Amino acid sequence: MKFSTICLLSLASYATAFAPMAPSAKTGSALQSVLKPTTGQSQLDPSVIDKYSALPYPDDLIMAEYVWVDAEGNTRSKTRTLPSKKAESVDSLPKWNFDGSSTGQAPGDDSEVILRPCRIFKDPFRPRSDGIANILVMCDTYTPNGEPLPTNTRYFAEQAFKGHDDEETWFGLEQEFTLFNLDQKTPLGWPEGGMPSRPQGPYYCSVGPENSFGRAVVDSMYKACLYAGIAISGTNGEVMPGQQEYQVGPCVGIDAGDQCTMARYILQRVCEDFQVYCTLHPKPITEGDWNGAGMHTNVSTKSMREEGGLEIIKSAIYKLGAKHADHIAVYGEGNELRLTGKHETASIDQFSFGVANRGASIRIGRDTEAEGKGYFEDRRPSSNADPYVVTGKIMETIMGPEAPVIEPKDKDAAE
Repeated sequence: MKFSTICLLSLASYATAFAPMAPSAKTGSALQSVLKPTTGQSQLDPSVIDKYSALPYPDDLIMAEYVWVDAEGNTRSKTRTLPSKKAESVDSLPKWNFDGSSTGQAPGDDSEVILRPCRIFKDPFRPRSDGIANILVMCDTYTPNGEPLPTNTRYFAEQAFKGHDDEETWFGLEQEFTLFNLDQKTPLGWPEGGMPSRPQGPYYCSVGPENSFGRAVVDSMYKACLYAGIAISGTNGEVMPGQQEYQVGPCVGIDAGDQCTMARYILQRVCEDFQVYCTLHPKPITEGDWNGAGMHTNVSTKSMREEGGLEIIKSAIYKLGAKHADHIAVYGEGNELRLTGKHETASIDQFSFGVANRGASIRIGRDTEAEGKGYFEDRRPSSNADPYVVTGKIMETIMGPEAPVIEPKDKDAAE
Protein backbone atom coordinates (compact mmCIF):
# COMPACT_ATOMS: atom_id res chain seq x y z
CA MET A 1 0.00 0.00 0.00
CA LYS A 2 1.39 3.44 -0.91
CA PHE A 3 2.75 5.52 1.96
CA SER A 4 0.44 8.44 1.07
CA THR A 5 -2.61 6.15 1.16
CA ILE A 6 -1.63 4.83 4.57
CA CYS A 7 -1.17 8.42 5.78
CA LEU A 8 -4.70 9.32 4.72
CA LEU A 9 -6.19 6.26 6.41
CA SER A 10 -4.41 7.03 9.66
CA LEU A 11 -5.64 10.63 9.79
CA ALA A 12 -9.42 9.98 9.81
CA SER A 13 -10.65 10.89 12.61
CA TYR A 14 -2.96 32.49 33.09
CA ALA A 15 -2.77 30.43 35.44
CA THR A 16 -2.96 32.37 38.74
CA ALA A 17 -0.08 30.31 40.14
CA PHE A 18 2.20 27.62 38.80
CA ALA A 19 3.46 26.45 42.17
CA PRO A 20 2.11 23.28 43.72
CA MET A 21 -0.16 23.46 46.76
CA ALA A 22 1.57 24.35 50.03
CA PRO A 23 2.41 21.35 52.23
CA SER A 24 -0.22 20.26 54.73
CA ALA A 25 0.14 21.65 58.23
CA LYS A 26 -0.59 18.19 59.65
CA THR A 27 2.53 16.02 59.85
CA GLY A 28 1.93 12.45 58.84
CA SER A 29 -1.21 13.33 56.89
CA ALA A 30 -1.54 11.01 53.89
CA LEU A 31 -3.64 13.15 51.58
CA GLN A 32 -5.25 16.54 51.50
CA SER A 33 -8.97 16.64 51.10
CA VAL A 34 -9.93 16.06 47.48
CA LEU A 35 -9.18 19.09 45.33
CA LYS A 36 -11.25 20.49 42.55
CA PRO A 37 -9.28 20.85 39.30
CA THR A 38 -7.43 24.15 39.64
CA THR A 39 -5.21 25.52 36.90
CA GLY A 40 -1.59 25.70 37.97
CA GLN A 41 -2.00 23.62 41.14
CA SER A 42 -0.86 20.09 41.76
CA GLN A 43 -3.59 17.69 42.81
CA LEU A 44 -1.63 16.36 45.79
CA ASP A 45 0.41 17.68 48.70
CA PRO A 46 4.04 17.54 47.45
CA SER A 47 5.19 16.28 50.85
CA VAL A 48 3.12 13.16 50.23
CA ILE A 49 4.55 12.65 46.75
CA ASP A 50 8.09 13.20 48.06
CA LYS A 51 7.62 10.49 50.68
CA TYR A 52 7.12 7.86 48.02
CA SER A 53 9.64 9.33 45.58
CA ALA A 54 12.32 8.94 48.29
CA LEU A 55 11.83 5.18 48.50
CA PRO A 56 14.83 3.28 47.10
CA TYR A 57 14.52 1.05 44.05
CA PRO A 58 15.81 -2.53 43.88
CA ASP A 59 19.25 -2.53 42.26
CA ASP A 60 18.32 -5.10 39.65
CA LEU A 61 14.94 -3.74 38.54
CA ILE A 62 13.68 -0.75 36.57
CA MET A 63 10.33 0.78 35.68
CA ALA A 64 9.76 0.90 31.93
CA GLU A 65 7.02 3.18 30.56
CA TYR A 66 5.91 1.89 27.16
CA VAL A 67 4.59 4.77 25.02
CA TRP A 68 2.63 4.49 21.77
CA VAL A 69 0.40 6.56 19.49
CA ASP A 70 -3.34 5.83 19.47
CA ALA A 71 -5.90 6.07 16.67
CA GLU A 72 -6.35 9.83 17.20
CA GLY A 73 -2.62 10.62 17.15
CA ASN A 74 -2.42 11.07 20.92
CA THR A 75 0.18 9.33 23.06
CA ARG A 76 -0.75 6.60 25.54
CA SER A 77 1.45 4.69 28.00
CA LYS A 78 1.60 2.00 30.64
CA THR A 79 4.33 0.75 32.99
CA ARG A 80 6.01 -2.58 33.61
CA THR A 81 8.85 -3.87 35.78
CA LEU A 82 11.91 -5.22 34.00
CA PRO A 83 15.40 -6.43 34.92
CA SER A 84 17.70 -3.42 34.69
CA LYS A 85 19.94 -5.21 32.18
CA LYS A 86 17.08 -5.16 29.66
CA ALA A 87 17.54 -1.39 29.27
CA GLU A 88 20.99 -1.80 27.77
CA SER A 89 19.56 -2.26 24.27
CA VAL A 90 16.18 -1.74 22.65
CA ASP A 91 16.53 -5.22 21.15
CA SER A 92 16.65 -6.66 24.69
CA LEU A 93 13.29 -5.21 25.63
CA PRO A 94 10.31 -7.57 25.41
CA LYS A 95 7.27 -6.88 23.32
CA TRP A 96 4.06 -6.13 25.22
CA ASN A 97 0.38 -5.73 24.44
CA PHE A 98 -2.66 -3.58 25.24
CA ASP A 99 -6.42 -3.48 24.71
CA GLY A 100 -6.76 -1.88 21.30
CA SER A 101 -10.55 -1.67 21.57
CA SER A 102 -10.05 1.06 24.22
CA THR A 103 -7.78 3.14 21.99
CA GLY A 104 -9.68 2.85 18.70
CA GLN A 105 -7.09 0.46 17.25
CA ALA A 106 -8.84 -2.93 17.38
CA PRO A 107 -12.34 -4.42 17.65
CA GLY A 108 -13.62 -5.69 20.99
CA ASP A 109 -13.74 -9.32 19.90
CA ASP A 110 -10.07 -9.32 18.83
CA SER A 111 -8.59 -6.46 20.82
CA GLU A 112 -4.98 -7.44 21.50
CA VAL A 113 -2.42 -5.08 19.97
CA ILE A 114 1.30 -5.77 20.18
CA LEU A 115 3.77 -3.10 21.28
CA ARG A 116 7.22 -3.35 19.69
CA PRO A 117 9.96 -1.30 21.43
CA CYS A 118 11.75 1.03 18.99
CA ARG A 119 13.65 3.64 21.01
CA ILE A 120 14.78 4.09 24.64
CA PHE A 121 14.82 7.38 26.59
CA LYS A 122 15.57 8.06 30.25
CA ASP A 123 12.45 8.65 32.36
CA PRO A 124 12.52 12.21 33.76
CA PHE A 125 9.44 11.58 35.93
CA ARG A 126 11.01 8.75 37.95
CA PRO A 127 14.66 9.79 38.49
CA ARG A 128 16.94 7.57 40.54
CA SER A 129 20.06 8.30 42.59
CA ASP A 130 21.72 4.89 42.23
CA GLY A 131 23.17 5.39 38.77
CA ILE A 132 20.45 3.31 37.11
CA ALA A 133 17.78 4.96 34.97
CA ASN A 134 14.11 4.10 34.67
CA ILE A 135 13.14 4.36 31.02
CA LEU A 136 10.57 5.59 28.53
CA VAL A 137 10.14 3.26 25.57
CA MET A 138 8.83 4.52 22.24
CA CYS A 139 6.85 1.71 20.61
CA ASP A 140 4.96 1.06 17.41
CA THR A 141 1.92 -1.18 17.05
CA TYR A 142 1.16 -4.51 15.34
CA THR A 143 -1.49 -7.19 15.14
CA PRO A 144 -0.72 -10.52 16.88
CA ASN A 145 0.14 -11.84 13.41
CA GLY A 146 2.90 -9.26 13.09
CA GLU A 147 1.24 -6.90 10.64
CA PRO A 148 1.56 -3.14 11.28
CA LEU A 149 -1.68 -1.44 12.25
CA PRO A 150 -3.02 1.17 9.79
CA THR A 151 -2.37 3.71 12.57
CA ASN A 152 1.27 2.58 12.81
CA THR A 153 2.58 5.50 10.77
CA ARG A 154 6.09 4.90 12.08
CA TYR A 155 6.32 1.64 10.16
CA PHE A 156 5.20 3.18 6.88
CA ALA A 157 7.52 6.18 7.32
CA GLU A 158 10.40 3.78 7.90
CA GLN A 159 9.75 2.25 4.49
CA ALA A 160 10.19 5.69 2.90
CA PHE A 161 13.62 6.04 4.52
CA LYS A 162 14.89 2.61 3.50
CA GLY A 163 17.59 2.68 0.84
CA HIS A 164 18.49 6.31 1.49
CA ASP A 165 20.86 5.97 4.46
CA ASP A 166 23.67 7.51 2.42
CA GLU A 167 21.77 10.81 2.31
CA GLU A 168 21.83 11.14 6.15
CA THR A 169 18.66 13.22 5.98
CA TRP A 170 18.35 15.68 8.84
CA PHE A 171 15.02 16.91 10.14
CA GLY A 172 14.43 19.75 12.57
CA LEU A 173 10.83 20.02 13.83
CA GLU A 174 9.42 23.24 15.29
CA GLN A 175 6.51 22.11 17.46
CA GLU A 176 4.08 24.89 18.37
CA PHE A 177 1.36 24.37 20.99
CA THR A 178 -1.09 26.40 23.06
CA LEU A 179 -1.55 26.30 26.84
CA PHE A 180 -5.02 26.77 28.30
CA ASN A 181 -6.61 26.90 31.71
CA LEU A 182 -8.35 23.67 32.66
CA ASP A 183 -11.65 25.02 31.31
CA GLN A 184 -10.06 24.27 27.90
CA LYS A 185 -11.52 27.57 26.67
CA THR A 186 -9.21 30.24 28.13
CA PRO A 187 -5.58 30.39 26.94
CA LEU A 188 -3.04 31.32 29.59
CA GLY A 189 -2.86 35.10 29.87
CA TRP A 190 -6.37 35.65 28.49
CA PRO A 191 -9.29 37.02 30.53
CA GLU A 192 -12.03 34.45 31.08
CA GLY A 193 -14.66 34.83 28.38
CA GLY A 194 -12.74 37.62 26.61
CA MET A 195 -9.63 38.55 24.67
CA PRO A 196 -6.35 40.31 25.53
CA SER A 197 -6.56 44.12 25.48
CA ARG A 198 -3.46 44.29 23.25
CA PRO A 199 -3.08 42.69 19.81
CA GLN A 200 -0.40 40.10 19.12
CA GLY A 201 3.12 41.45 18.79
CA PRO A 202 4.53 41.93 22.31
CA TYR A 203 4.21 38.25 23.25
CA TYR A 204 6.69 36.66 20.83
CA CYS A 205 9.97 35.75 22.63
CA SER A 206 8.74 38.03 25.40
CA VAL A 207 9.55 38.66 29.05
CA GLY A 208 7.47 40.16 31.81
CA PRO A 209 4.25 39.07 33.54
CA GLU A 210 2.12 41.06 31.11
CA ASN A 211 3.61 39.27 28.09
CA SER A 212 4.86 35.79 28.93
CA PHE A 213 2.47 33.07 30.09
CA GLY A 214 3.48 29.52 30.91
CA ARG A 215 7.26 29.89 31.07
CA ALA A 216 7.48 27.54 34.08
CA VAL A 217 5.70 24.83 32.13
CA VAL A 218 7.94 25.18 29.09
CA ASP A 219 11.16 25.35 31.12
CA SER A 220 10.16 22.22 33.02
CA MET A 221 9.40 20.40 29.79
CA TYR A 222 12.72 21.59 28.32
CA LYS A 223 14.74 20.21 31.24
CA ALA A 224 12.79 16.94 31.25
CA CYS A 225 13.53 16.46 27.55
CA LEU A 226 17.24 17.12 28.04
CA TYR A 227 17.30 14.60 30.88
CA ALA A 228 15.50 12.05 28.73
CA GLY A 229 18.08 12.36 25.96
CA ILE A 230 15.86 14.11 23.44
CA ALA A 231 17.68 16.40 21.00
CA ILE A 232 15.61 19.43 22.02
CA SER A 233 17.42 22.42 20.57
CA GLY A 234 15.42 25.32 22.01
CA THR A 235 12.14 26.89 23.07
CA ASN A 236 10.47 30.27 22.69
CA GLY A 237 7.25 32.08 23.36
CA GLU A 238 5.14 32.42 20.23
CA VAL A 239 3.12 35.22 18.62
CA MET A 240 -0.25 34.56 20.28
CA PRO A 241 -0.35 34.87 24.08
CA GLY A 242 -0.37 31.41 25.62
CA GLN A 243 1.26 29.90 22.54
CA GLN A 244 4.70 28.32 22.87
CA GLU A 245 7.20 26.39 20.76
CA TYR A 246 9.97 23.88 21.19
CA GLN A 247 12.36 22.60 18.56
CA VAL A 248 13.65 19.03 18.16
CA GLY A 249 16.65 18.17 16.03
CA PRO A 250 18.46 17.92 13.86
CA CYS A 251 17.69 14.21 13.91
CA VAL A 252 18.44 11.67 11.21
CA GLY A 253 15.60 9.92 9.44
CA ILE A 254 12.99 8.06 11.47
CA ASP A 255 14.57 9.28 14.74
CA ALA A 256 12.97 12.69 14.17
CA GLY A 257 9.52 11.15 14.51
CA ASP A 258 10.55 9.15 17.59
CA GLN A 259 12.00 12.18 19.34
CA CYS A 260 9.20 14.59 18.48
CA THR A 261 6.54 12.08 19.56
CA MET A 262 8.26 11.36 22.87
CA ALA A 263 8.69 15.12 23.43
CA ARG A 264 4.92 15.49 22.94
CA TYR A 265 4.39 12.79 25.56
CA ILE A 266 6.73 14.56 28.00
CA LEU A 267 4.94 17.87 27.37
CA GLN A 268 1.59 16.34 28.24
CA ARG A 269 3.01 14.74 31.40
CA VAL A 270 4.46 18.10 32.51
CA CYS A 271 1.12 19.81 31.84
CA GLU A 272 -0.51 17.07 33.92
CA ASP A 273 1.77 18.00 36.83
CA PHE A 274 1.05 21.71 36.45
CA GLN A 275 -2.67 21.15 35.85
CA VAL A 276 -2.59 23.08 32.58
CA TYR A 277 -4.35 21.97 29.40
CA CYS A 278 -2.25 21.74 26.23
CA THR A 279 -3.62 21.55 22.70
CA LEU A 280 -1.89 20.94 19.38
CA HIS A 281 -4.87 22.29 17.42
CA PRO A 282 -3.58 24.46 14.53
CA LYS A 283 -6.16 27.21 15.13
CA PRO A 284 -7.48 26.99 18.70
CA ILE A 285 -8.74 30.60 18.57
CA THR A 286 -10.66 31.32 15.38
CA GLU A 287 -12.12 34.72 16.35
CA GLY A 288 -9.91 37.78 16.14
CA ASP A 289 -6.52 38.45 14.60
CA TRP A 290 -4.41 35.64 16.07
CA ASN A 291 -1.75 33.33 14.67
CA GLY A 292 -2.32 29.62 14.37
CA ALA A 293 0.10 26.87 15.37
CA GLY A 294 2.28 24.79 13.08
CA MET A 295 5.06 22.24 13.01
CA HIS A 296 7.51 23.83 10.58
CA THR A 297 9.78 21.09 9.27
CA ASN A 298 13.39 21.80 8.34
CA VAL A 299 15.02 19.36 5.93
CA SER A 300 18.61 18.80 4.80
CA THR A 301 20.12 15.85 2.94
CA LYS A 302 23.85 15.25 2.72
CA SER A 303 23.90 16.47 -0.88
CA MET A 304 22.08 19.67 0.18
CA ARG A 305 24.84 20.34 2.72
CA GLU A 306 27.63 19.93 0.18
CA GLU A 307 28.89 22.37 -2.45
CA GLY A 308 26.18 23.06 -4.99
CA GLY A 309 23.55 22.03 -2.48
CA LEU A 310 21.27 24.98 -3.23
CA GLU A 311 20.39 23.49 -6.61
CA ILE A 312 19.53 20.19 -4.91
CA ILE A 313 17.31 22.13 -2.50
CA LYS A 314 15.50 23.86 -5.34
CA SER A 315 15.01 20.53 -7.10
CA ALA A 316 13.45 19.11 -3.92
CA ILE A 317 11.18 22.13 -3.65
CA TYR A 318 9.95 21.68 -7.22
CA LYS A 319 9.08 18.06 -6.39
CA LEU A 320 7.20 19.16 -3.25
CA GLY A 321 5.32 21.74 -5.27
CA ALA A 322 4.25 19.15 -7.82
CA LYS A 323 2.72 17.07 -5.02
CA HIS A 324 1.34 19.98 -2.96
CA ALA A 325 -2.17 18.55 -2.65
CA ASP A 326 -0.86 15.15 -1.57
CA HIS A 327 1.15 16.75 1.22
CA ILE A 328 -1.65 19.02 2.39
CA ALA A 329 -3.90 15.98 2.66
CA VAL A 330 -1.62 14.42 5.31
CA TYR A 331 -0.24 17.55 6.99
CA GLY A 332 -2.76 17.65 9.85
CA GLU A 333 -6.41 18.12 10.77
CA GLY A 334 -7.90 21.63 10.66
CA ASN A 335 -5.00 23.04 8.69
CA GLU A 336 -7.37 24.94 6.40
CA LEU A 337 -8.16 27.22 9.36
CA ARG A 338 -4.46 28.11 9.65
CA LEU A 339 -3.16 28.21 6.06
CA THR A 340 -5.09 31.27 4.92
CA GLY A 341 -2.33 33.40 3.41
CA LYS A 342 -2.34 35.54 6.56
CA HIS A 343 -0.50 35.32 9.89
CA GLU A 344 2.80 34.15 8.38
CA THR A 345 1.27 31.41 6.25
CA ALA A 346 0.76 30.68 2.58
CA SER A 347 -2.63 29.83 1.19
CA ILE A 348 -3.52 26.15 1.51
CA ASP A 349 -4.60 26.14 -2.16
CA GLN A 350 -1.44 27.59 -3.69
CA PHE A 351 2.16 26.36 -3.46
CA SER A 352 5.00 28.89 -3.27
CA PHE A 353 8.59 29.20 -2.11
CA GLY A 354 10.96 32.07 -1.41
CA VAL A 355 14.04 33.26 0.45
CA ALA A 356 13.35 34.42 4.02
CA ASN A 357 9.66 34.55 3.14
CA ARG A 358 7.43 33.37 5.97
CA GLY A 359 4.41 33.87 3.78
CA ALA A 360 5.53 31.08 1.44
CA SER A 361 4.87 27.34 1.62
CA ILE A 362 8.61 26.61 1.61
CA ARG A 363 11.24 29.01 2.95
CA ILE A 364 14.93 29.05 2.07
CA GLY A 365 16.98 30.77 4.79
CA ARG A 366 19.27 33.72 4.09
CA ASP A 367 22.28 31.74 5.32
CA THR A 368 21.52 28.88 2.94
CA GLU A 369 21.18 31.29 0.02
CA ALA A 370 24.44 33.04 0.93
CA GLU A 371 26.44 29.82 1.37
CA GLY A 372 24.86 28.02 -1.58
CA LYS A 373 24.03 24.99 0.57
CA GLY A 374 22.15 24.05 3.71
CA TYR A 375 18.46 23.31 4.26
CA PHE A 376 14.89 24.35 3.53
CA GLU A 377 11.83 24.79 5.75
CA ASP A 378 8.44 23.33 4.90
CA ARG A 379 6.03 25.68 6.68
CA ARG A 380 2.83 23.82 5.78
CA PRO A 381 2.54 21.06 8.44
CA SER A 382 0.08 21.88 11.22
CA SER A 383 0.91 21.59 14.91
CA ASN A 384 -1.13 18.40 15.20
CA ALA A 385 0.45 16.74 12.15
CA ASP A 386 1.95 13.29 12.67
CA PRO A 387 5.76 13.73 12.63
CA TYR A 388 6.21 10.25 11.17
CA VAL A 389 3.81 11.04 8.34
CA VAL A 390 5.36 14.43 7.63
CA THR A 391 8.98 13.30 7.58
CA GLY A 392 8.18 10.11 5.68
CA LYS A 393 6.09 11.91 3.08
CA ILE A 394 8.79 14.54 2.53
CA MET A 395 11.39 11.82 2.11
CA GLU A 396 9.23 9.91 -0.36
CA THR A 397 8.68 13.03 -2.46
CA ILE A 398 12.18 14.50 -2.54
CA MET A 399 13.65 11.11 -3.47
CA GLY A 400 11.16 10.83 -6.34
CA PRO A 401 11.29 11.91 -9.98
CA GLU A 402 12.23 15.40 -11.08
CA ALA A 403 9.48 18.02 -11.39
CA PRO A 404 9.01 21.25 -13.40
CA VAL A 405 10.70 24.44 -12.24
CA ILE A 406 8.62 26.74 -10.04
CA GLU A 407 9.32 30.46 -9.96
CA PRO A 408 10.11 31.87 -6.51
CA LYS A 409 7.64 34.10 -4.74
CA ASP A 410 10.01 36.90 -3.82
CA LYS A 411 12.48 39.00 -5.77
CA ASP A 412 15.54 37.93 -3.79
CA ALA A 413 15.19 34.30 -4.84
CA ALA A 414 14.77 35.30 -8.47
CA GLU A 415 18.04 37.18 -8.60
